Amino acid sequence: MRRPAALAPLRHPAFRLLWLANLASNIGLFVQNTAAGWLMTGLDPSPLMVSLVQAASLLPVFLLALPAGALADILDRRLFLIAAQLWMSGVALLLCLFTWAGWLGPWGLVAFTFALGAGLAMTFPAWAATTPELVPREDLVGAIALNGIGFNLTRAVGPAIGGLIIAWSGVGAAFLVNALCLLVLAGALLAWRREAVETGRRGPPESFGSAVRAGARFVLASPAMHRAILRAVVFFLFSSAVWGLLPLLVRETLGLGPEAFGLLLGGMGVGAVAAGFLLPAARRVTDRSGMVFWSSLLGALAMAVMGLLHHWAFAGLGMVLYGVAWISAASTLQAAAQMAAPAWVRARAIGIYQMSFFGALAAGAAGAGWLAGAIGVPGAMAGFAAAGALAALLVRRASLDGEAAPPAPPPEAALARPEPAASELSAFLHGEENRVLEVVRYRVPAARRAEFLAAMAGARRVRLRAGALVWRLYEDVAHPERWVELWTVESWAEHLREAARLTEEDKAILARALAFHEGEGPPEAARYVNVPV
Repeated sequence: MRRPAALAPLRHPAFRLLWLANLASNIGLFVQNTAAGWLMTGLDPSPLMVSLVQAASLLPVFLLALPAGALADILDRRLFLIAAQLWMSGVALLLCLFTWAGWLGPWGLVAFTFALGAGLAMTFPAWAATTPELVPREDLVGAIALNGIGFNLTRAVGPAIGGLIIAWSGVGAAFLVNALCLLVLAGALLAWRREAVETGRRGPPESFGSAVRAGARFVLASPAMHRAILRAVVFFLFSSAVWGLLPLLVRETLGLGPEAFGLLLGGMGVGAVAAGFLLPAARRVTDRSGMVFWSSLLGALAMAVMGLLHHWAFAGLGMVLYGVAWISAASTLQAAAQMAAPAWVRARAIGIYQMSFFGALAAGAAGAGWLAGAIGVPGAMAGFAAAGALAALLVRRASLDGEAAPPAPPPEAALARPEPAASELSAFLHGEENRVLEVVRYRVPAARRAEFLAAMAGARRVRLRAGALVWRLYEDVAHPERWVELWTVESWAEHLREAARLTEEDKAILARALAFHEGEGPPEAARYVNVPV
């Protein structure tokens, strides 16, 4: 019997091992979230405090995603992930003990939830950047989709399991289940024999501070990342009302118990899993931008149904539709962010992307709680639905789809490399604090000035993405055919890393700019190191 195409990545043993262990871990995560949300409705049922549980689990990702991505890029990713799972398991165990002992108050629950969120913040960028190590390139897209299907499969069963555990054994038992599930993933990571990964890095290893700055500079200079982040913030900011208000909607508006709460969350997971298998066909009908737009409208419709029609059947329908919208938008946005980031900076770029959308989720959940306190839960849900639909219309023109590839460039001219450093300069070249000025001189006919400037706009983005602190282009006043391109990097080590950071597309963009040079030989290149006086 042929395996469905969506399951093809499971033929790789390492991916299969970690995918199955991650299923167990995610079940624990949703059991934990269900228990924490339900417990807060008993400790302090105010809308703001209930929504703060969700905000506390998301805020650490907003605060720590970039540092976590930098650490995941410069440390052993396997050991880093193991440490994060052990941290979360320990926190979940303490939460269980405090609950059983009767020592837990509403703010204590928020604090423990924040500590668990810190572990998730460390896990997310590293896990996303690990997938390309587990499968060959031809299975990468399928592996990313399968991760999404697995996550939402656990979203379907995890809350239902959580609701049953709470009903039978109490919330403390649910927290214990989470601790054990996290240990399953830690054990699988220990069993994984990670193969040596070719990173393409040159020069000395990056320091933490340098890695963080390089990741931030890359994202700031990447229009594709800007668009993915903008669309993600808009979608998740308004759709977060479901996470912040669903416990109160179930308990107060619908008058139901924890089993119904878990089943409604499970309904969302059912919708998400179904959408995951249908997404390949949907992507043949619309592009990535259209997928996110229509998903946003579908999510807004789902929230409006839940906010305006107060019956468990409509709530269930709304959650299924919401699950379809969530996986369709989230997987598409995640793919757009991953495609925009090369391997050397992938965990950091994904960290910044996740920082943005988790920050939007945290802000939206807290804002929905505040609004519900003022106008009621149904009104807040309907209000966020209307605002989300309007916002989706406003940002629809921010395209997530790749631009047309530039025409094949002429062979890239080899830029001159400086000779080995003289002994007097060695101390500066091997230090991390001495900036390097890089210079390239061009001779371009005046008639081609406009074309050259357009090409250099692309070169500017390439230099900044590769690590430049500042980039400038100067034209000789007396001789308009003479141009000087200048940029600075943090250190000689950063200069050595530049070449390894260039993608094939980056090299093509630089080659297009070099092709305008009409002097004798290639453009003159030089490097200058800052020497304190």
